[in-house]
Amino acid sequence: MKKQLNNNLVDRFSRQIKLKNIGVTGQKKIISSKVLVVGAGGLGCPVIDYLTRSGIGEIGIVDYDKVNLSNLHRQTFYNFNDVGKYKVSIIKKKIKKINPEIKVKTSNTKLVKANLKKILSKYDLIVEGSDNFKTKFLLNDYCLKEKKFLVMGAISKFDGHIFTFDFKNKKNPCLRCFFQSNPPSDNLNNCEADGVMGTTAGIVGNIQANEILKKILNIGQNLNGYILILNLLDLSFRKVKINKNKICMCNK
Repeated sequence: MKKQLNNNLVDRFSRQIKLKNIGVTGQKKIISSKVLVVGAGGLGCPVIDYLTRSGIGEIGIVDYDKVNLSNLHRQTFYNFNDVGKYKVSIIKKKIKKINPEIKVKTSNTKLVKANLKKILSKYDLIVEGSDNFKTKFLLNDYCLKEKKFLVMGAISKFDGHIFTFDFKNKKNPCLRCFFQSNPPSDNLNNCEADGVMGTTAGIVGNIQANEILKKILNIGQNLNGYILILNLLDLSFRKVKINKNKICMCNK
């Protein structure tokens, strides 16, 4: 059931509602939506921040880490006083201050095969912001099976990558079509080893949030079947098509 917009909500989201691609009808869609974000770090923070501010009705957050001092230059929900505390407990309080009407569900746990269905089953829109292939493949396989919409991101140095998979269309590829086997390192882009510019995380995370909002509103062109590659040092952006692999599991 779509929520009615009272005067307070109309005023709060007036700049979005004025857009001809959104309007009151689109804002109701946003408020009625549920999104799960896996990872409350460099990518998860801007995703959660802007989805919260857009008016998402319910947001789920999965993360088992505590805030580290080295997180603060790019993970914008945390400050020095949060170091040593669990991220999900901090972020829940802060986003409720931004949007008191949002429903927040947090899971202070590591996402594994055993708890995947319990955590993900009620969400059709999934954002992935982890830093390891194990989690990425786990989400890819589950979302493929359950036909969910998945937006993945990765960052390192000045570089970013965004994948979008709409698994309701059987003709679309999956992550395993792009990576035929697990890479030598478990980390897709290792910020700890390679370093990362804080702004890179913000830009990539915001694009991920934008992909989710476009899907909710059914507007524009998404990245489904492509990878968006960003080099922010040279300010170059490339869209590369992911060809569906005939022997991939997504063809079964």
